[in-house]
Amino acid sequence: MHISTTPGVWIAAFLTLFVYSFLYKDNPFYKFAEHLVIGLAGGYYIVTVWFQILRPKLITPLFQQGNLVLIFPLILGLFMWARYIPKYSWISRWAIAFYLGVGAGLSIPRSMQALIIRQIQATMLPVGFHSYQGWMNLFIIFGVLTSLVYFYFSAEHKGLLGISAKIGIWFIMIGFGATFGYTVMARISLLIGRIQFLMTDWLGILH
Repeated sequence: MHISTTPGVWIAAFLTLFVYSFLYKDNPFYKFAEHLVIGLAGGYYIVTVWFQILRPKLITPLFQQGNLVLIFPLILGLFMWARYIPKYSWISRWAIAFYLGVGAGLSIPRSMQALIIRQIQATMLPVGFHSYQGWMNLFIIFGVLTSLVYFYFSAEHKGLLGISAKIGIWFIMIGFGATFGYTVMARISLLIGRIQFLMTDWLGILH
């Protein structure tokens, strides 16, 4: 064993053990690590917002370069803080309504492009009966169509419609299972990474 003598490694190792101590039960060590992460994340977020957003995109252009157009987003941003004053909290609704309107106008086309148009394009596949890829493309199209039939509620799921809906349920469950399996694999990869850190960088058991 070659235990590390680096203070940063020891701090990281103890914080890792503090976090995983929650697997036994909730305890003060876990709460300390949890609060430390939240505090550091909050501090990092504030510093990032100041140096990457407020200072270069608002303070410097407005007060040093004279870009008076930025007065309007500054006023809207100040209106948001009025929510913490009960007497003037209604002013924050103006800023919220503006942000929601602009955000919806910008996100709807992007969401349509990413979630609908791209998905339709991904289903428009060449099919054929003379190649493996052609059969797989046909299988994908069949799965998409039957999954969509399951969400068709304008008619009762009987007969051919009911059979298609049941097949669609199987495709949906397989998709959920694959997604869940991928999530589990990602979490296990994180666990393996932390164990390797403890065994290699901290204790020096593995090389």
